[in-house]
Parts: sequence; structure tokens; C-alpha cells
Amino acid sequence: MPEAAAADPVEASAAGVGPAPDPAPDPAPPTPLPLDVEEHLVWLAAEKGRSANTVAAYRRDLTAYWAWLAGRGVGLDDVRGADLDAYVGELRARGLAPASVKRALVAVRSLHRFRAEEGLAVSDPGAEVETPRVPSGLPKALTEAEVGRLLDQVVGDDPVARRDRALIELLYGTGARISEACGLSLGSVDLDAGLVRLLGKGSKERVVPLGRWARVAMHAWLDDAGRGAMAPEQWARRGDAEAVFLNQRGGRLGRQGAWAVVRRHGDAAGLGDRLTPHVLRHSCATHMLDHGADIRAVQELLGHASISTTQVYTLVSNERLFAVYDAAHPRARLGRR
Repeated sequence: MPEAAAADPVEASAAGVGPAPDPAPDPAPPTPLPLDVEEHLVWLAAEKGRSANTVAAYRRDLTAYWAWLAGRGVGLDDVRGADLDAYVGELRARGLAPASVKRALVAVRSLHRFRAEEGLAVSDPGAEVETPRVPSGLPKALTEAEVGRLLDQVVGDDPVARRDRALIELLYGTGARISEACGLSLGSVDLDAGLVRLLGKGSKERVVPLGRWARVAMHAWLDDAGRGAMAPEQWARRGDAEAVFLNQRGGRLGRQGAWAVVRRHGDAAGLGDRLTPHVLRHSCATHMLDHGADIRAVQELLGHASISTTQVYTLVSNERLFAVYDAAHPRARLGRR
């Protein structure tokens, strides 16, 4: 029961890629979700390997959809293509961004396709409904100087400063997703070899190198004066004992906590809204391509399933190249078309 091979906007939204999603309309349905919807969510997790965050995003979108259907007195078996068109129109009328409308429709179409393929419905009403086009936006990477300013804000040698420096160096140095950094276990880090094993989307593992500065920062954090000083006398949860990054209560650092670390130092560096949960990942890829890295190597580093995802960063690098050329070459404005 294959889904579309293109990047899943629901998954991308859950991972923090692109603009922040609009709040889902009608967050509470008048009745519990139908069994078919619950089975679809289980299928996404068990069969498709979707992350917990992605499944939660699907649940929010399908909860809003079911609330809308129930409000119109329409059951899942009664849905037609015209109903889906009307739902898309409703979302647009509420002022949702194009990316949020597309994300919601992808979740709805996935549900109806699942029902048809499982024999739970006679037909798939979403088969003929076109997914709204979303204007393609380029990743907003920081400049190398801005990354330097961000790291310069992490001062001190206390355990929190050591953790924060190691986290930011790891995110920028490896292009890891915040969720991947938070999920790191001690056994996945080999500082002597300069390697770290990341668990990405769909439970896919990849081994990536740690640069010199990331290794120095990780050494300092994993020292007794860093992580050792933050570790509790007794672990509240068994998995916390293996966590690389800890919060100040001695538990595994979560995604929101890690994002708060990045945002706090970013605000101190004057970056403000330039920061997004994926900004250091975007910056890692863009800066590597700026310095001549092979796009296939960047694809492997970031764990992209498709080279087309990585190719977006080449557009950013080309834009920077043209900007430098236009500013520096005496005949640039006359010669380039």
C-alpha cells in the first residue's frame, strides 16, 4: 500500500521543516475518531515507520477533518471528491497558509487511499483531487559569521554551558535533526574515531563524522565536570542513563528543551526570527556546498532519501555565488544575463 514517494508535508511539518504550521481547525471532534482512522494511524506507525511526531501530526489533521465531516452529517463512506474540494475551500477561507492546506489534504487523501486499499471503502474519493501547489521556498541558512556569533554566546565552563556548546556544535557540525540529537545514546558516539551514529526518519541509521570543534565540545560535555555533574544519583527512567544530552533534572533532553537551548543563545546573538528548529541543519548543508562538497556526500550526511531534497541547497549556494560575483567582478552587471 504505497504512499507517494515525494517528501511528506505532514512529516516535514512534524520535523520542523519550513514555515510553522497553522493551528489545525476544530481541534476537538464531537465524537471519538472512527475505528478506520485509528487503524490508519496504527498502520502509519507500524507499517510505514512514521515517527511518533509525524503520526501525531496526522492525528491532528484527521481529527479536524472528522470534526468537519461530522458537522455536515457526512460519514466516511459518504465522502465524495466534491466534499474534499469543499474542505480545501473551507481551510483556505479560514486563512490557512498554502503549506498547511496541502499538509491537511495529504493526511486526508492518505486516509481514504488506505480505506480503499484495505477494502474498507468501495472507492477512493481523493484519487482525483489535486494537491494544492505550494510556492517553493529556499531554506533560510545562517551565514558562517552568524553561526560563529551563535557559538560565541555560549560562555562559561559549567555543565549547562558545556552541554549547550556540544549540542550546537553537533547540530551544525553533523547536520543532525534536533530529534536525532536528543535521541543519541552514549553507545552511538565514538569520540576516538570521530564518528556518531544517528537514528533518522523511519528508524534509518547513518554514521556521520564529527568535526574537530564538535569533538572538542563533546569531549568537554561528556567529561565528569559536564554530563557527570548533571547526572542524578538515581535515574528516573532506564533510558535516561544512556542519553547523551541531559536536562537540568537529570533526564534525557527533549526536542522542546533542545530547541529552547538553541533559541536562547540565538536571541543573545541577535538572530531572533532567523532561527528555526532546522536552521543549523540547513546551514551545515549550505556551507558545505559553498565550500565545494559533493552533493551526494551531503545527501548521505543529512540522511535524505532522495537527492532532489538535497538539491534545494544548491539553489542557495548558487544564489550566494551570483551575489558575490555581482558585488566583486567589475563587469558582472554587464556580462551576466
